[in-house]
Parts: sequence; C-alpha cells; structure tokens
Amino acid sequence: MKHEYSLNGWIKYIEENNIDFAEYALDFNEKFLGSDRKETIKTMYDTLEVMQQSINTGLSGIKSPSGLSGGVSKSISESQVTSVMGIRMRQAAMRAIAVGEANASMGKIVAAPTAGASGVLPAVIFTLKEDFKLSDDQLAKGLIVAGGIGLIIAKRACIAGAIGGCQAECGSAAAMAAGMTVYLLNGTPTQMGTAVAIALKNLMGLVCDPVAGLVEVPCIKRNAGATIQAMLAAELALMNVSSTIPADEVIDAMKNVGDSLPTTLKETALGGLAMTPTAQAIHKRIFG
Repeated sequence: MKHEYSLNGWIKYIEENNIDFAEYALDFNEKFLGSDRKETIKTMYDTLEVMQQSINTGLSGIKSPSGLSGGVSKSISESQVTSVMGIRMRQAAMRAIAVGEANASMGKIVAAPTAGASGVLPAVIFTLKEDFKLSDDQLAKGLIVAGGIGLIIAKRACIAGAIGGCQAECGSAAAMAAGMTVYLLNGTPTQMGTAVAIALKNLMGLVCDPVAGLVEVPCIKRNAGATIQAMLAAELALMNVSSTIPADEVIDAMKNVGDSLPTTLKETALGGLAMTPTAQAIHKRIFG
C-alpha cells in the first residue's frame, strides 16, 4: 500500500491483490490518516441514519425561511403524472430534492461532500437500498467507498464551490455516488473508476451561482441532476462502456477548469443565474 491520492493507483493495487475497495479505503485511512477502523465503521451507520432523516424532513413539505424552496419533494412523492424517465430515477431525484429542502430549512444533513451537494449520495444510496434490497452493512461499506473517492478528489482537486465552482460540489458528489453504485452492484474496481470519470466529465465546468447567495436556487434541483448523472455513469460503466480519459486525469482537469473560472462564478452570487433580473429581484425582496 502506497501513500498516494490516485484513484488509478488504488484500483491497480486493489485488482492486483484481489482486495475489497472498502477494506482498502479503511486500511488507508487507518494507516495514513490515523482513523480508527471501528470508529469509522460506526460513523457510517450514524451517517446513514442522518441521511434518512434528512430525506424524511424534506418529504414532510417543510419550507425554507426565505420562501424560495420547500414542498417540491412532497409534491413529487404524491404525483400521479406518468414518469418520463422511470420510477427509479424519479424517486432518486425526489430524494435528492428532499435533502436539499431539509438543508435550506436548517434541518440536519450530511455534508457529503458539502452541504450544497448533500442530496446526491443519500438519494442514490437509499434508492439502491429500496430497489436492490441492500442491507445496512452493505450501505455502510458503500459510504466508505464513496468517502475514499471523495478523499482523492479533495486531495487532487477540490470539493468546494468557492474554489472550483459547482463542478467541485455536485460533480464530486456525483462521482462519489457513481463509484459507490458500481461497487454496491458488484462491479469491478476498473468499472468504478470509469463511473467516477464519466460522472465528473458530464458535470465539468458547472458554475456555482446561488441566487441571493442562498443554497436553494439552483442548488437543490442541481442535486437532482447530479443524482441522475451519477446513476447514468454507473449504468454505462456496468455495461463496460469505457472512459477515454482516466479518472485521475479527469479529476486533474476539473481542478484546472475550476482554477480558470472567474470568482463571479464561484459561490459569490455575482454571476450566472444569480445576476439575472429575476434573481436580483429575489435578492432585493429577501435582503432589501
């Protein structure tokens, strides 16, 4: 085991030594980051509980103090409209929005990897649990895998919208969820790397432009979009669709793109959707 933040390196070592990805991530955290193995596993179970609670909070129809969000996930859950993309995708999008609404209403959420992208992992993991009858033990290992992927992205690039734009938040969350999905559905480590690369590529360049500086518009619906991208990336990878650009290089490219973005498109609410006439009117209504 090398002390390296390289998803390609991890995958190569794991496949050559026939090691489980979650076990490797746990060993890496314990050996190089000083994390207690048992405590990490316990934290994953606690995390799952908070994630489920955040979904339930959003589905209750709770409204945000600003009035900009709330009630959408509850409306989706009660809708009888024919689904365009299938019930699984609709349920996943609903859960992602629910967590975003919980966050906007000051509810408890898991910043995975950030509060602004907190809906993606819960949406994906609980949709998988429902559809594939996964146990909590499996889900906990899935979160460990997602955390390992997130660690590499954070070390090689960034996960903060203020540094890299929303590609660093929703993009990283989608990549983590995509790799986790492949793992939970018994894909290979190589397929996991492919899923990470595809998810991050599909969201590369996404700017961070919160209306009125609040993590509501367009953030909440972007979580739903990132959730669908994560599931799409996993689907393609599991069908042995490859990524021409390896995962590490995609992560590095994401960093380069983030470094190139102007500050107006990195969480400052000074560009993008935040500067539209409607957004400016909303800002004035809320803050005067």
